[in-house]
Amino acid sequence: MEYSKLKSIIEGLLFMAGDEGLTKKQLSDILELDAAVAVDLTNDLMKDLKQKKRGIQISLVAGAYRLTTNPAHAPYFERMAYSPTRSSLSQAALETLSIVAYRQPITRIEIEEIRGVKCERPLHSLVAKDLIEEVGRAEAIGRPILYGTTRSFLDYFGLAGIEALPKPGAEVEDSLDEQTQLLFEKLEGRQMTIEEVQDPPKESDESNES
Repeated sequence: MEYSKLKSIIEGLLFMAGDEGLTKKQLSDILELDAAVAVDLTNDLMKDLKQKKRGIQISLVAGAYRLTTNPAHAPYFERMAYSPTRSSLSQAALETLSIVAYRQPITRIEIEEIRGVKCERPLHSLVAKDLIEEVGRAEAIGRPILYGTTRSFLDYFGLAGIEALPKPGAEVEDSLDEQTQLLFEKLEGRQMTIEEVQDPPKESDESNES
C-alpha cells in the first residue's frame, strides 16, 4: 500500500479513536504492519501536520497517539468555548447532561453504561460550558471522578435548585429519552424567555398605552 495512503488511514483512525488515542501496538494490529513501521508512519504524519501548521496536530500522550488542536490557536478555542452565542447543546451533550442532572453524583463509566456509548467529548464540552463539574471521587478502583451540575447549570435552565428539575412520569422514571426531552423543553422555555426579554411583544406595548 502507498505510504501516503497509510498516513491518511492513520489520520482517520486517530480521529475515530478520539481522546483515548491509539498505542503503537493498536496501530500495528489494525494496519497489520510491524510496530516500528507503524510508529515511523505516525511520526511522519505528525511532522507533516506540524510543518504545514495545520489546525489539527498529533500528540503522544501517555503512550498513545491522538489528534489534538494546534496549541498556537488556544486563544481562539477559549473564545469559542466561552462565547455566549454557543448556547445550543448537541444531542449527545444534552443526553449526558440529563444523566448527570438526574443521577448525580455519577462517574463517566456509569454515564457510558446508561448511554451505551463513550461520552468523554460531551463531558469535556459540558465542563467547558461550566454546566457540570467534579464534585468528588467515587470509592472504587482508580477513584473515578464524580460529576454533578453547577450553579451555572441552574441559571442556564432557570431552576431554583436541583429539586426543581422536571419530573419524569412514574412508569418511565428511568427513561433517558424522557429525561432528555424534559430538559430540552426546559431549555426551549429558557431560550423563549430570553427572546421575549430582548424583543418584547408589540401587544404588551399597546396594552400599556390603553
